[in-house]
Amino acid sequence: MPKGPRGEKRPADLIGNAVAVMRIATGEVEENPPPLSPAAELGRKGGEARAKAMTPERRAEIARKAAAKRWAAPQE
Repeated sequence: MPKGPRGEKRPADLIGNAVAVMRIATGEVEENPPPLSPAAELGRKGGEARAKAMTPERRAEIARKAAAKRWAAPQE
């Protein structure tokens, strides 16, 4: 059975997936994503703290560098 981005089980076929979405939308089945691991929670807190501590100039510099990497020609 295929798994979603957080490890939840999903139906493999299109119709089965549509039925599962319909059941969640009508409240017949409750959608409970698995809780984040403690390491993921700490990582999220660290990312927020880093962003808060950074100056707008530094954030812009990092964004420019990331955009340049994204749009650079692929290396072969």
